Amino acid sequence: MRRLTRWIEERIPVDSEVVREQLREPLPVHMKSWIFCLGGTPAMLFGILGITGILLTFYYVPSPAQAYASVSNITFKVRMGWFVRGIHQGASQLMIVTVLLHMIRVFFTRAYRKPRELNWMLGVALFLITLTFAFTGYSLVYDQLSYWATTVGTNMIAAVPLIGQPLLILLRGGPDVNPNTLSRFYDFHIGVLPMMMTLFIVAHLALVRLHGVAPLPGDPRRETYPFFPDHMLREVIIGLLILIGLVNFVMFFPPTIGEQATPGNTPGHIRPEWYFFPTYRWLKLTSLSIGIWGSILFVAGLFLWPFIDAALERIAPQRHLWMFVGTAFFLMTIVFMLWEAFVG
Repeated sequence: MRRLTRWIEERIPVDSEVVREQLREPLPVHMKSWIFCLGGTPAMLFGILGITGILLTFYYVPSPAQAYASVSNITFKVRMGWFVRGIHQGASQLMIVTVLLHMIRVFFTRAYRKPRELNWMLGVALFLITLTFAFTGYSLVYDQLSYWATTVGTNMIAAVPLIGQPLLILLRGGPDVNPNTLSRFYDFHIGVLPMMMTLFIVAHLALVRLHGVAPLPGDPRRETYPFFPDHMLREVIIGLLILIGLVNFVMFFPPTIGEQATPGNTPGHIRPEWYFFPTYRWLKLTSLSIGIWGSILFVAGLFLWPFIDAALERIAPQRHLWMFVGTAFFLMTIVFMLWEAFVG
C-alpha cells in the first residue's frame, strides 16, 4: 500500500497531508442528527440518475414516431430495462423530496442568513432545475397523459410576462407542440440541465466549504467531529438505505406506460405529477394571470428570502416573523397538494 501511495504521489504531486486535513474538516456536533445529512443525498441520487439515464439513452429514440415504442421496448422487452427505468423514475422523485427536505431544514434553522444568502439562492435554483428535470423527463415517455401534460404546462409558460412567448418558442421549437418539441425536451434533459445541475452543485458545495457549516441557533455546544470518515459514513448509510428502499419499491411496483399519445384526442382529465399539485391547485383557484403572477412572486420571494427575513427582523425584532411566514406557506403547500391529490 505504501508503494502504491508513493507511486500515485509521484505522478499526482499533491501533498497527501493537505488532502487528509481537508477531508477531516471539523463539523459542529449537531450535524450528527440524520436530518443534517440530507444535503449529500440529492447528489447521490443525481449520480444514480446520471448512470441510469445513460443506460436508457442506448434504447430511447427521441422522435414522435418512435419515442413511445422505444419506452415500451425498454419497459417490456429489454432485459432489466424495466428495472433501470424504474430506478431512474423513482430516483427523480426522491431527489425532489430530498432537495425539498434539505431546503426546509435550512429554512427552519435559518442557515441562509448573512453571509450565506448566495448559497440559499443557489439551493433554490437547484430545486427549480430538479423540477425542470422531472418535467422534461416525464414528457419524453410520449404517452397520452405525458403528451397533454406537456402541452398544458408549456401553454402556461406563454402567460409569463415579457419572456413567456420567446421561452415557449424556445422549448417547443414553434408556437405549437410539434415534432421538434420532443427533441428539444430531450436535448434539455440529457444536455443542458445536467450541465447546469453539475455547475450549480459545485458552486453550492464550494460556498459551503468557504463559509463552513452554519451554526445551529441557540446551540451552545462547541464540540466538533471530522467530516471524514464520520460524517461521510453517515451520508453513505442514508444513501444506501434510500437505495435499498428504492430497489424494493421498483421490484414490487415496476414502471408501466399508458396509451400512446394521440395529439387529436384530448383526454377527459389531465393533471401533472404530484410535485406540481400545489401549483396546479393554485391555478385552478385563480385566473390564469393571477395564478402566473402569484407563482412568479412566490419564486422571487423564495430566492430573496434571506433579504426579506433580514428586513422582517429589523421591523419586528424577536417576533419570529420568519417562522410564521414559513409555516404558513409550508402548510398552504401541503393543503394544496392533498386537496389536488384527493379531490382533483
